[in-house]
Amino acid sequence: MSNVLFIWALIILFILQPDVAHEGAISGIQLFTHALLPYLLPYIILTQWLLKMPSKQGTSQWSRYIKAYVLGSFGGFPVGAVTVSEMKKNGEISAAESCLLVASCHAPGPMFIIGFVGNELFGSTTSGWKLLLAIHLANIVFFILAMSLVGSRHQQPSVPFIPQQHKTSPLLRSIKDSSSVILLVATTVIFFSSLGNVLSHSISSIITVDMGVTKTLLLAVFEMTSGVQSATEHFADDAIYPMLIAAILSINGMSIHMQVMTIARSAGIRILPYVFARVWNTLLVPVLFIWIY
Repeated sequence: MSNVLFIWALIILFILQPDVAHEGAISGIQLFTHALLPYLLPYIILTQWLLKMPSKQGTSQWSRYIKAYVLGSFGGFPVGAVTVSEMKKNGEISAAESCLLVASCHAPGPMFIIGFVGNELFGSTTSGWKLLLAIHLANIVFFILAMSLVGSRHQQPSVPFIPQQHKTSPLLRSIKDSSSVILLVATTVIFFSSLGNVLSHSISSIITVDMGVTKTLLLAVFEMTSGVQSATEHFADDAIYPMLIAAILSINGMSIHMQVMTIARSAGIRILPYVFARVWNTLLVPVLFIWIY
């Protein structure tokens, strides 16, 4: 009942503020088409294509982990979840391993961090490299700790992968599978950008708070890149700005969480380790970044 009331409240807000909802949706569309699609689509197709190619049998456990991390963590969100889900379906990793890998193989793409955040926001590609280092260091430490504490106890042998006969080529199948992921990303980015915009305007009209603070906090919760842009507009001259950007990138936002959860659940991967990892990164990455910075 509470969910139904919440949904109806949002519907009413969208009806009462169509111009604000439209502005947020347009912002989400522009964000997707200009900042996400050009980088995300080619990488997803290539990783899907590579994962659908016949792989060598008998590869070591850690070589599979490295493969998942390299392919998943350097393509941006939600390539990590796509990569790990495909490896689990192929029988390359167990159910327990896939849970920890989805939690760990999760990072913004280097081009986004170094090019956009580092060069355009911080005015230094070196700062972008340092932030990228902090993110991956937190991910790797989490994975090693999780594997040492719980991973080895719950590992199960991977189900042997029996190749299926497909009439279409791996490239065509990778393009087909990638289209559903891209549609999911576009839908979540546009919806949560619009939702964050409507809620920020509604709260600011009811409570006397700074619009910049409200908008940045809400967009950080709902849509990461929109939150980063809002933080740059309102806090670029503050000393807390670098840590704020690192925190927003670590929180990720509901848009990205919905993408990962949808992909992971479709492959039967438990999401609880992913939740723990996001809390871990939110607390650790800003501290590591300031320490390195």
